[in-house]
Parts: sequence; structure tokens; C-alpha cells
Amino acid sequence: MKKIAIMLVMLCVGFTYAQDKNQPKLEKKGDLTVATYFYDNGEVQQTGAFNADGKLQGEWTSFDVEGNKLAVATYNAGKKVGKWFFWEGHSLKEVDYKDNTIVSVVEWSNDRTIVSRD
Repeated sequence: MKKIAIMLVMLCVGFTYAQDKNQPKLEKKGDLTVATYFYDNGEVQQTGAFNADGKLQGEWTSFDVEGNKLAVATYNAGKKVGKWFFWEGHSLKEVDYKDNTIVSVVEWSNDRTIVSRD
């Protein structure tokens, strides 16, 4: 019975640690709340900030489960603005936003550059 109780305590401590490791880290900096989200393996999934109204603000960066950068985006009071960058394999896509609207898209690859405007 004593061994079962010890095992239950160890399991509870283990589950508590695993849950805490994956919880978002929120840090208040002036009017912004800086947030860091994690994958189950402890790697950073996303970092960025929220303004006082709870809207996305400033630069947000996303990573894959191995820690490689996937995207860098910019928000102003929840609206997509500026140049966003997306990495996929051996290509990079640049999307330029103004007030939540795509202004232009440029894609680079190892052997070519594709440019399109909407």
C-alpha cells in the first residue's frame, strides 16, 4: 500500500511538471503583455505581445517543433501590417500587409524568384 501511495505521488508530481512546462509564459511590460507559447517537448512555439485591449501587437515569431523559425509577423492593434516572412523548406515568402490587406507577395527559392502583386 505504501508503494502504491508513493507511485501516485510521483505520478502527480510528474503530471504537474509536464503541464507547467507547456503553459504559456505571460510577462507584463508596460502596456504590453509579452507571451511565449510552448510545444509539448518544451520548445518555443510562438512569441509576441498583446496590447492593453488584448489585441496582437508588434512582432510575433513562430517556430516548428525543432525550434526552426517558421514565420515572423507584425501586428498593430490586431491588424496585419508590414512585411511578414514565411520559411518553408528551401523557400522564403515575403507578404506585405497594410491594414489587414495583402499589398504584395514575393517568393524566393533556391533556383528562382517569383513576384506577384494583387
